[in-house]
Amino acid sequence: MNTFSDIFKKGFLEETGNLTTQGFAMSMLAAFICGMVVYGVYRKYYKGVIYSNNFNILLVLTTMVTCFIVIVISSNVVLSLGMVGALSIVRFRTAVKDPLDVGFLFWTVAVGVTCGAGLYLISLIGTVLIAVIYVLLVKIRNRKRQYLLIIKYENEAAESVARKLETLKKVLKNKTTSHGTTELTYEVGICGDNTAFVTALSELAGVSSAVLVEFTGDYFE
Repeated sequence: MNTFSDIFKKGFLEETGNLTTQGFAMSMLAAFICGMVVYGVYRKYYKGVIYSNNFNILLVLTTMVTCFIVIVISSNVVLSLGMVGALSIVRFRTAVKDPLDVGFLFWTVAVGVTCGAGLYLISLIGTVLIAVIYVLLVKIRNRKRQYLLIIKYENEAAESVARKLETLKKVLKNKTTSHGTTELTYEVGICGDNTAFVTALSELAGVSSAVLVEFTGDYFE
């Protein structure tokens, strides 16, 4: 006669038989392929200040490690409880500077979970769909980008500077005047890479500097 303890052991401790080498290999391969798709999208379309190849490699590793964890958890309840306990004491204190990086991390975790659950087709479709949406949003953003234009000039050059700025759609953000010099800060929207006006401003008599600063931190002089 089977006791409750026997039923518990048979139902929970012996579930590892459902995990096969072929299934494990397929899940890890699917996670790697989807992770490389994320890797390619992040590398080609990254728009932050400084591209980090280490972080991009981490995205692939996160996909595969998450898949590995889900496989282990789904194969045995006792192992899953131990895994949850072990992961609960892990603390990550690395600061994420770009909010988009958090989105990429969640993306890889979601891919790892679906691959670990054996949902290979859903994982691939979801990865491609998110990649297409992200690329489209980046393309739309690149059509018109916001910059800060900082001009420093002598007061005698105010009229010539004003004439050069007439064609720009701009919003004055700051004006500083000190000892015969003026510094203006404008918010301007620019389509594409049309930044030739910055060079024209810097070449005006009385203009000491003209700097164009993107909100992400990239700048041109």
